[in-house]
Parts: sequence; structure tokens; C-alpha cells
Amino acid sequence: MEVNPPKQEHLLALKVMRLTKPTLFTNIPVTCEEKDLPGDLFNQLMRDDPSTVHGAEILMLGEMLTLPQNFGNIFLGETFSSYISVHNDSNQVVKDILVKADLQTSSQRLNLSASNAAVAELKPDCCIDDVIHHEVKEIGTHILVCAVSYTTQGGEKMYFRKFFKFQVLKPLDVKTKFYNAETDEVFLEAQIQNITTSPMFMEKVSLEPSIMYNVTELNSVNQAGECVSTFGSRAYLQPMDTRQYLYCLKPKKEFAEKAGIIKGVTVIGKLDIVWKTNLGERGRLQTSQLQRMAPGYGDVRLSLEAIPDTVNLEEPFHITCKITNCSERTMDLVLEMCNTNSIHWCGISGRQLGKLHPSSSLCLALTLLSSVQGLQVCSLFNDFKCIGANL
Repeated sequence: MEVNPPKQEHLLALKVMRLTKPTLFTNIPVTCEEKDLPGDLFNQLMRDDPSTVHGAEILMLGEMLTLPQNFGNIFLGETFSSYISVHNDSNQVVKDILVKADLQTSSQRLNLSASNAAVAELKPDCCIDDVIHHEVKEIGTHILVCAVSYTTQGGEKMYFRKFFKFQVLKPLDVKTKFYNAETDEVFLEAQIQNITTSPMFMEKVSLEPSIMYNVTELNSVNQAGECVSTFGSRAYLQPMDTRQYLYCLKPKKEFAEKAGIIKGVTVIGKLDIVWKTNLGERGRLQTSQLQRMAPGYGDVRLSLEAIPDTVNLEEPFHITCKITNCSERTMDLVLEMCNTNSIHWCGISGRQLGKLHPSSSLCLALTLLSSVQGLQVCSLFNDFKCIGANL
């Protein structure tokens, strides 16, 4: 009959503790009226409880902090920190100790050890300490794998490892919407929702534009010469609350001429979000590159470059238009003007504008006059036509 040998005890002990801020301890009051059977017993116990606030014992207030009892959950964008200690519990000297800490995710395995060199020897009642840090960039199950190898005095090589599993959750829900303006500007609306169970202090929410655009934040107003946030002085985002941020992107000068002929998907930039939780734990989240579908303008695009805000009745005024050839062919343009009941064109209709090559633009200075008072609508596509012949 075969008997399995007893499992040999290791000379070293491994302890792992996650380094995180303590949590606020909330005392749950238990009290009753004096005419009840316990009398003043519950109230006296509450007054003697060191976790209660003096004078407010029956309220759910506390002045104590509690240390974490397990790994708990961590949110995407936060920094995972852990303390690793290897202690020599035996009465002999252990040699060639190597401590290795790896973090296993669903897609990769990361080495978090500060040093990969082995410790020559470890005397009894001594320990090897290490602190590891890692900014979490993936959602899902993470496993911290701690492995220890060493050599006994008798020359026997020993090895053991332990596993510590924790979950990485999503802290924010980010939704984006794009609005394309006729002036080649793009407005981005970002809706950010706190989907954790604790409030967040929104330290920074900014948009890092791509090389094609300059960005202007529209999340503040000018009051008495000072920029004041539209969200007020308190930048806290309560659980399940949503906040809307607005940005205006304008093409840079070197890309402005091509803005009217861009087709397909264009890269706008990415959002950079920084927040802090209850006791100052910092988190950071960057979105992937945001993309929008560029609007289609057909073969020819007509845009208004300059127009006065107010004009006098029956007096000529000037506007400036720009025509862009968005096709891949050269066009021979002819300008035809069409009057309306309130707006009249001043100039020659049917005149030749010349040839316009692909991706080229032509600016026109036109003269109009209004015969009706009030707010008027000048529709360029209806009031004059550009007839283009493909060459």
C-alpha cells in the first residue's frame, strides 16, 4: 500500500495587503424611549461608544476610520498599490530568496516587482518588504500572483505561490454627440455619469484635440471679468448623476481649406478625465480617439464668409461667399441670380466665373438690397445658382 508523504511546511510566510485609504465608519444608532423596558440603557451605550460624536449620539455620524478587510474592488483609472512581506518564521537562515509579483489580466501578464534580484540570505525573524504600484487600465478580473523561491540550509530548493483575485469596475459612463456647423466648426457634447456608489470631485475634464483642430471649452461663463464654471463652485458629481460638457473644435489654418472636401471618418481627439474620491484617491481616464463622420457636401459646396448684421432698407450691401470644388473633376462655373420678393441681387446674371480645379476654392463679393423691413432669410442655394460644367 502506497502512502503519500506528508506535505512539507515552508520556512517562509508570505503576507499581502492592499494599500488603500481607510473608509469612514458609520455608527448605526439603536435607541428607545425611556418608558420602554430597556429604559436609558441603549442611550447610555451610545454615549459610551467611542465611534459616536459627542452630543449627536443618536445621529448616523461618526469620527472613526476603518481599515480595509479585503482586496475589495478597484475602479478603472485608479492606482492599485499593495504591500508584500516575506517573513522567516523558522530558526534557520534561508538563502537565495526571490520574490516575484505578477498581475494577470484577461489580455496580458505584467511584472510588478521592484527588483528581480535574489536576496542572498534571510535570518530568522527577519523579513523582505516590497511595495508595488500599478495604474489599472483594463476592466474585469485581475489576479495578483506572488511567487517565492528560496534555498534551505540543506541545499533544498523550495517554491510556493499565492493568488489574490480582485475586480476592476467601470467608474464613469461617457457618451458623446457631434454637431457639425456650416462654418466647419464641430461641437462636441460629452455626457459623463458617475456610476460608482460614492461622490466624485471632478478635478479636470478636458479635450485633447487631434492635429487638425483647435479646441475651445464652453463650460464657463464670464462674470465680472472672471471665468466661472457653469457647474458652480462645487465640482462634485454625486452617484448616478450626469454632467454635460461642451467643446467647440475649429480646423487649423493649414487644414481649413480642406475642411469642405474631407470625406469619411475624421479623428477629433480624446477626452482626459481626472477625479478624486472621498479621501483624495486620484483616478484618471482617457477615452480612445473620438471619431465623427464628416458631412457630405456633394460636388460643390457654397458657404457664407461675411455678411452684415444690419442693413438699411433699399440700400445696397455686400456679402462674401466661397465656392469649393469637392469633386475630383475641374468645373467651369456660371453664376445665375434669382431675386425674391424681399431680396434683390445687384449685378450681372449668367456671367462666367472661370474654371475651378478639384479641392480649390473661389471667393465671390456680391451685392444685394432689401425692399422689405424686418428679419429676412437669404438662402444662397435658392437665391442664386452656380452651374458647373465638368471638364
